Amino acid sequence: MSTLSRLRREVAALHAELVRYQLVVWTAGNVSARVPGEDLMIIKPSGVSYDELTPESMILCDLDGAVVEGDHSPSSDTAAHAYVYRAMPEVGGVVHTHSTYATAWAARHEAIPCVLTAMADEFGAEIPVGPFALIGDDSIGRGIVQTLSGHRSPAVLMAGHGVFTIGKDARAAVKAAVMCEDVARSVHISRQLGEPRPIAQQDVDRLYDRYQNVYGQR
Repeated sequence: MSTLSRLRREVAALHAELVRYQLVVWTAGNVSARVPGEDLMIIKPSGVSYDELTPESMILCDLDGAVVEGDHSPSSDTAAHAYVYRAMPEVGGVVHTHSTYATAWAARHEAIPCVLTAMADEFGAEIPVGPFALIGDDSIGRGIVQTLSGHRSPAVLMAGHGVFTIGKDARAAVKAAVMCEDVARSVHISRQLGEPRPIAQQDVDRLYDRYQNVYGQR
């Protein structure tokens, strides 16, 4: 199987994970993947039902957002994804959702504080808020890069909009989106009971290092 065929199958399948974890509704949200070794990316078509997505319907674009191959228009967030890939060569996948709890924090223009070990593990810090930006050009991408450059978190809450996540590949970016919504919900519920208590920075550092470098199978 060629690299492009494999990525088309992977990106199409990962969109089903957004639905499974209830991170999207209707046709909102998107997953993209960088094509290794090429200035290209695979991304979801715009306005197509998740039930209708297939590997063949995924759109191949260059890193300026121009369509290289595909029968549909690409996602309306294509320029944002493309900017991230141009500015952050270590990123192999980008995801966007409007998941309920995380987007509620974004609506408040408020970062999610690092008050849970699961946050320390996955994000290594608070989940930050990026600037408000309109869809249509690379303004959202600029805000993502500005906020996440030098930050441990693979997730950013774009103010008044929703969640964008990055990863070494598209699967890692989807995982970050799933975890972002999970901790957003937990911290929101915690605040109904009182003010959650932050984890000490030295403990955050130790938890993050263990999870990133020791946890799981190697």
